[in-house]
Amino acid sequence: MGRAASATLLGTALMLTALPPAAHAGARPAAPPVQPGDESSGGPAHTSEECDADPSSCHGSNRLYQYIYSLGIHPFTSPHDVREQLTGNFWLFPVRGACPTRIRPKDKCELLGGNPVLVESIGYDHLQIATLPGHALGEGLHIRFTFTRGLGFQYLIVTAWQNKPTACTEKTLCNAASRVGAWALWRLLAETLAVSAYLA
Repeated sequence: MGRAASATLLGTALMLTALPPAAHAGARPAAPPVQPGDESSGGPAHTSEECDADPSSCHGSNRLYQYIYSLGIHPFTSPHDVREQLTGNFWLFPVRGACPTRIRPKDKCELLGGNPVLVESIGYDHLQIATLPGHALGEGLHIRFTFTRGLGFQYLIVTAWQNKPTACTEKTLCNAASRVGAWALWRLLAETLAVSAYLA
């Protein structure tokens, strides 16, 4: 099966299994509309180090979505523990594809469907990846997975932004389908980590 067909099947499956984001108590969507042609933020001038220091500066008007998922009660597990568990056991990632079991900063690999990504940054409590040329969603999409804890509850915050609008994000239907698919996909990741975090 070709790479494009695999990516299409994956996207279709995600859309068919997704529920409306507002109906899911464990995820809170916050996806402001993308302004076509606005490259004022999230572009090449923002290095991963700058994003680490001030993540919000890398989103701006080019932010595609932000979803927040509860991982449940884990009072003795730190955000670092959960992040380390994910990057050290990347088979937990739902579309790992050909990526190695342990990922490191600057690694390049292909997710499910032959979609190439770069591991931009791995920090104390976060993982950040970016799509490369040949990815089904286009080049220059950044996705940051941040782990946080409050009152014993662990949370996963997934934020995505882009360097500039892609062929998909400029089309209303494709853009909406991509966001819904992402919501379902990261929900699956959150449900996996909610269980594995007990072993972190």
